[in-house]
Amino acid sequence: METIEELLKLLEDAIKEDDFVKLTLSKTKQKDNDLKKVTIKPVELKAGKRISFQYQYQRRDEVKNYDPSQSISLIQALLKEHFFEANLFTLRHHYILMTSKKGSIKLIKNVLQKTLEVDSQHDKQKSRLIDAKKMHWYLLGLTDLNGTILPSMQHKFKQVNKYIEILDGLIEPLPKDKALHIADMGAGKGYLTFALYEYLLQRSDLTPFITGIEQRPDLVDKTNAFAKKAGYENLHFIVGSINDYKVKDVDILIALHACDTATDDAIAAGIKANAKLIVCAPCCHKQIRNEMKVTAYEIPILRYGILYERQAEILTDTLRAMIMEKYGYKSQIMEFIDAGHTPKNLLLTGIKTEKAPDIESIDKKIDELKKQYGIQTHYLETALNNL
Repeated sequence: METIEELLKLLEDAIKEDDFVKLTLSKTKQKDNDLKKVTIKPVELKAGKRISFQYQYQRRDEVKNYDPSQSISLIQALLKEHFFEANLFTLRHHYILMTSKKGSIKLIKNVLQKTLEVDSQHDKQKSRLIDAKKMHWYLLGLTDLNGTILPSMQHKFKQVNKYIEILDGLIEPLPKDKALHIADMGAGKGYLTFALYEYLLQRSDLTPFITGIEQRPDLVDKTNAFAKKAGYENLHFIVGSINDYKVKDVDILIALHACDTATDDAIAAGIKANAKLIVCAPCCHKQIRNEMKVTAYEIPILRYGILYERQAEILTDTLRAMIMEKYGYKSQIMEFIDAGHTPKNLLLTGIKTEKAPDIESIDKKIDELKKQYGIQTHYLETALNNL
């Protein structure tokens, strides 16, 4: 196996010197092996340089990203146990490793006539974390059979990618416990749920287990069928509502466009479950709008109906963020997607911290804000009363 070690040394050096372009492993040793080919390339992620493995099975593809040091031992195992041939491309050379059925190994070196370029972008498009060619996007109706995004679904695909781009940054600081349990409240047609599962499946430092909760049985049946067809063993959908689902042992709780106080029920469920990350996209801010007891004379901005409504939305989400901080979460409110695509464009997030919150100070600020607008209580406070 000395020649395999030679190839691995060449690969290791190429990675260190940013000379590595691509490695393909092919010609399986077992005819009944479901894994047919592995394509390996360098990628640049927010977490730094990684080596991307695209595993091509008989009926599906799977992508995983590994640290450079970890990737070498994985490639060694694949060459010894699964594949007869390897093709390593560096900027200037093409190395071919060939193993015969009798076990003899040959390493051939070719000098390339034209210098190759390293493409370390995860995807040449702006949206790097999601692959439109995945089967589930066709099943969900976003692409055609060739993996081309349908013109009518361009806006949805942009929204999906923005969502994953945000979650990529939020998930990165979380403890890596290998298994990551996620509850997605109000999964709907499953676009964002499938996108998150696809993204997490690429990571080598954790294993995703996602449950999508949706009230409409027909959508649950469809999304479960799509997940099964795509080979996603740890992605499931169940019929239920935010109040029906008993949240426990959840690392990430997601509730996108839960109407009015349903967002508060979801946040409360996440806090009670001690979730590491809570992600919400609030809408229909009726409760605080009805609670506000101030006149346009006291606050002139409230003279105009549209601004009154927007101020109610701002107050609702500001109070939510402050209440989350009271319970030990670092909260943030950000743009989810360009308002030109959807008016419900805010994302409220909370990451659990070890730092003890200054409850007295936060309570004082919450009370002052409520008093300014004549608000008696925020529904989220009521939902957390028994905690």
